[in-house]
This record gives sequence, C-alpha cells and structure tokens, in this order.
Amino acid sequence: MSSNHLKRLAMPRSWPLPRKTSVWVTRPTPGAHSLEHCMPITLVLRDVLNVAKTAREVRFILHNELAMIDGRVVKDTRRGVGLMDVLTLGEQNYRCVLDHKGRLQYRLIGADEASWKVCRIEGKTTIKGGKTQLNLHDGRNIIVEDPSEYSTGDSLKINLPDQNILEHIRFGEGTRCYLIGGAHVGSTADVKAYIVKRSSMPNEVQFDGFGTVARNVFAVGDATMPIVEVAE
Repeated sequence: MSSNHLKRLAMPRSWPLPRKTSVWVTRPTPGAHSLEHCMPITLVLRDVLNVAKTAREVRFILHNELAMIDGRVVKDTRRGVGLMDVLTLGEQNYRCVLDHKGRLQYRLIGADEASWKVCRIEGKTTIKGGKTQLNLHDGRNIIVEDPSEYSTGDSLKINLPDQNILEHIRFGEGTRCYLIGGAHVGSTADVKAYIVKRSSMPNEVQFDGFGTVARNVFAVGDATMPIVEVAE
C-alpha cells in the first residue's frame, strides 16, 4: 500500500468524510500533528470547504501561493491542517477546531483572530548550550530564557507567523480549557481540580459535574474558540 494513501474505512473518525464513496483517501504528510488531529490540505479544500472540485484544482491553488497555514505559504498537497491551525485562503481565514462529535471542522474567523493561535506545551527539552526549548502540540519548538516559568500542560498564545509569545496560559484550578477528547469534546469548561496520579495511571482533571484525563484538556484561557454547530 502506498504511504501516500490510506483506506477510507480505516481513516480516523475525526475526519468528517463519507467512508464508502471510494477505496482510498489521501494520507497527510507525517509531521506536526497526529493523524487523528489533522487532515491533508487537499481534502480540506476539496471535500470540506468545497473551494476546489478536483485534486488538480487544489494543486493549482497551492502552486500559485494562494493558501497559507499559520501565516506561511504551503505548497505540499499532503500538508496536514491540524488542531488550532489557521488556514488562509485569500481574504478568508479558518481555524481548525473540533465539534461536539469529535470531528475536525474548519470555521471562519476574523483577521484579528487569524493573527494568533494557542499551542499546548507537550514537554521541555534541554538543548546545546544549556538552553531549554518548549515542545508544542503542533510540532514547533520555542526557546525560552526561564524554563521554570513553564510547565507541561500550560499553553502559549503566539502571534503568526513570527511565533512570538503573546501570553502564557497556566494550566491549573480556574483555567478555562477546551476539551479535545472524551464525552464532552468540543466544549469549554473551567478546571475545578487537577489530580496527579503517582502511578502509571493518567492524571485526571475535574470540572463542574464531570472529569476526564489530562490528555483531553487544552488550556485556552481567555482565547475565543469558534462556535461549531453539529450537523446531524
């Protein structure tokens, strides 16, 4: 099987595409996002946003530098457009979010919102020279002066495309979070308690009336998320 494709029956449930229209579907280029949290730009433009009718039209759009992801021109037809990414087509801007069924959606946003994105800190790494870089959920790394100020699970609001830190969103009690998994996916809620397990069990986050594991929680603070209506 070609590494450029995967069978439609095996594609992630987060992709809002029909499963039985054809055998194969384009696989995104490995990189920034996991397979569950991104779609190749070919499918986004052709099958989700309907701005192109064929893959050939998508190639024409990209070749003429008419599409950008996070403020940078993209020409790879398999480049993934993933969670929290900003896709720009001419004057239109879209942010990749999840609906209440856990499906990837690309929602229109204004020019002001398109100038920033929120990234979750997945880890910290010490590099040459004793400097520390933060490893973010979308594959990018940012070097910081004082690593003790940042913790895994925190988020950074950065401007695009320069990647300068606009705001440090600390993860903890009272933080507004966006749920990217579990029964309440696509919703926002304020943290009531963060329970660290001293075992192999995943850490838990308690909200008002429910709880979930920490990997399903994305701290967004005061950052606004586009509202997604669920189509039946």
